Amino acid sequence: MRLREAADVAVAAQLACLLEASAPKPGNVSPGRHFADTRYEHFLASAAAIGEPLAGAGGRAVGSTVRLAIEATARWTRSNTNLGIVLLLAPVARAARADQPAGGLRAAIGDVLAATTVDDACNVYAAIRRAAPGGLGQAKAQDVADEPTLPLLDVMRLAAHRDGIAREYDSTFEVTFEIGVPALDAARRDGLPWDEAVVETFLTLLAASPDTHIVRRAGEEVAAGVSRLARATLEAGGVRSDLGRRALEEMDVELRDAGHAKNPGTTADLTAAAIFVMLLGGAWRG
Repeated sequence: MRLREAADVAVAAQLACLLEASAPKPGNVSPGRHFADTRYEHFLASAAAIGEPLAGAGGRAVGSTVRLAIEATARWTRSNTNLGIVLLLAPVARAARADQPAGGLRAAIGDVLAATTVDDACNVYAAIRRAAPGGLGQAKAQDVADEPTLPLLDVMRLAAHRDGIAREYDSTFEVTFEIGVPALDAARRDGLPWDEAVVETFLTLLAASPDTHIVRRAGEEVAAGVSRLARATLEAGGVRSDLGRRALEEMDVELRDAGHAKNPGTTADLTAAAIFVMLLGGAWRG
């Protein structure tokens, strides 16, 4: 049975955020592993805050849902804890509430993205400015500091070469559906509990492609090195062996620094999107 009621979509979104934040992913905030300026509790508050905006996603434009979710988050935490997650979950939530085309949820997401407008882009830009993520830099065209003049999908396509979230819009969530969801599904089918399955999915996504948040903060070479480290950790067994778990601990130490430059934040967002898709398909009860 698939979840399609508004309240269920909201719960699935909140639960996806909670499962992602609670899993001990290397380099990320998790229980007992805080950043100096952001604690695990901030992620819990953020997960709770987006429930109402995501519940209404089926009846409003994507950009409005993103803006409302970020405004709701800002009432509960001063940190940018979930901008990337909200950008990913909003179109999925809207698609989940729509009549499903022959291609299922992913095809419905494509329809949602294709229908986005300049107004959607304006609302998303306002949300980005409100969240104030670090390391954005400046773009030659359609910079977030200005007002956009193109539909949301078009401005995301302009950023797809440098941002993993924008790349998902451009590719109709290719990484989510072709890497994240299969990895999470396989881990759960193998009997891994949710926390370990989430960590394995995170490592699989990070091993497949350098994290664009790290690229912005520390450069391409550092990001490529982190992806190599993820591959080595998986090869050591990851969550499935004592050697792999030691490698995970060593990886976590390696990725932590005062400026969080090696924090694989975009990969964490993509992990949350994969969890959300799985939960919408009934994985929690399956």
